[in-house]
Amino acid sequence: MSTSPVQAADTETAAQRRGRLRLSRGITATWWYTVSAVVFLEFMLVAVWTGALAGAGRSTAAIAAVGLGGLVWWVSTFLLMRDYRQRTEHEQFVPRPLVLVSLLIAACFGLIAGLVSGLWLLGVVPLIQTSMFLNWPSGVRLRVVIAATALLVVLWFIDGRLVVPPGAGSAWWLSGFFSVSLPSMTVLTLWWWDVLITVDRARASESRLAATQERLRVATDVHDLQGHHLQVIALQLELAERLMTNDPDAAFTQLQAARRSVDAARQGTRDLALRFRSVPLPDEVANAADLLRAAGTSVKVTVDADADQAPASVLGPVIRETTTNALRHGGGRWARLSLTRDADAWRYEIENDAAEALPSADGAGLEGIARRVEDGGGTVETRRGGQEFAVVVRVPVSPEGSR
Repeated sequence: MSTSPVQAADTETAAQRRGRLRLSRGITATWWYTVSAVVFLEFMLVAVWTGALAGAGRSTAAIAAVGLGGLVWWVSTFLLMRDYRQRTEHEQFVPRPLVLVSLLIAACFGLIAGLVSGLWLLGVVPLIQTSMFLNWPSGVRLRVVIAATALLVVLWFIDGRLVVPPGAGSAWWLSGFFSVSLPSMTVLTLWWWDVLITVDRARASESRLAATQERLRVATDVHDLQGHHLQVIALQLELAERLMTNDPDAAFTQLQAARRSVDAARQGTRDLALRFRSVPLPDEVANAADLLRAAGTSVKVTVDADADQAPASVLGPVIRETTTNALRHGGGRWARLSLTRDADAWRYEIENDAAEALPSADGAGLEGIARRVEDGGGTVETRRGGQEFAVVVRVPVSPEGSR
């Protein structure tokens, strides 16, 4: 079940890429909710204004200009949303091409719509709405929204007094209210996305901080352990050097003590590394399932309640190796993991769908698993069917059963 290093690296890179996409699915879904809300609001604005012009008996050319121009302006919003997601808080008022194109489209549409309809409100709304997507500094966007809403209210009042006929239907008032409310509704939607991004960045920073603190803790433990032993060894060697001339036997005793201190330092370092590497077997199985799910595989897990009593030194590396093999050579659609107690032995099984064309491996991965399990007194069994592949490992419960 092994493959060349280049193939393994390529396969693992693809799996990690799929894992990142799967883990970011929640924030991606929220982003599409945000996009849907904003474009729906703008599409409804164009539809309401077109219906209001048609209900007022305006010319077909005016209605077509507002409708078609509004659709072009509506499509430009997708460019703004794409730019909005990619920018950072440090890029304020950067002349990005997508923003400039969208502002130009909004200005042209507002000018045409205002001229053909004679409405100040319809001429100003597109440009104000597009300006809501600019990367305003913190606290500035709220002032801009308040000022823009006040301006739209004034223009709505002017149009109602000078342009809109007294007997106009409710469509005019609905379109005016929708136009005045659109910037604030858009900013509220974008604000929710900004909050989510801030929380996600804080979570990532917290994860990096936790990893940094763990590294510092490990470094401190290694420093304390090695510093103590090295200081003792230095003193013993210095004492042996002083006694070498007058008392060779005592010097030899100190050299033996220094050698024992070296062995103690080596064993302490090994125990420290083992303490940080050791993971309870239920957690190993859970981590393996999470890794497979991150690669897009449907996973079913069965673990006994007392599985933490199983020999982790034997089964831990086996779980990791078989999971890696399932990622490299499996079909990637489904997998089943189980760690159960079977009479006087622990039984670990991983079963997954086989790829359409199984690689002609040299079996180094399975051979390594078999050697490790045999050293623990267990057995390894493999089953290969047309659509599935399984590895079954049995390890004795009692240490007396191992060789």
